[in-house]
Amino acid sequence: MEYMFMPLRRYADFSGRSRRKEYWMFQLGIFLLYIVFAVVAGMFGAVLGDRMASITMLPLILVALAIIVPSLAVSVRRLHDQDKSGWWLLINLIPFGGIVLLVFFCTDGTRGPNRFGADPKDPYSEDVFA
Repeated sequence: MEYMFMPLRRYADFSGRSRRKEYWMFQLGIFLLYIVFAVVAGMFGAVLGDRMASITMLPLILVALAIIVPSLAVSVRRLHDQDKSGWWLLINLIPFGGIVLLVFFCTDGTRGPNRFGADPKDPYSEDVFA
């Protein structure tokens, strides 16, 4: 649960490195939050009509806008863990670039310190946020 909220505590921190666990737990938290909002909107829509369902989707839109920056920041830090620049996120703009990013996000980071900071898996590092 701690890893789900860590990117929110490091809201706009684009420096350093993030583990796979931090990235994927944050993505899981976002997914579960969207499901809760969709179910609540569906229940309001079934009971009160479609107009009320669209009104209940407004908080979902606000949450989606609020998590854009932390989502980008944790993605950049995940790329930093593999000693890649955050500019690699732009590969998502070309066809099938998302597959390349998915592979990057699933592979393990470099062992030991790299040019972006200390290894987040190293328990003796002072730079790692706990």
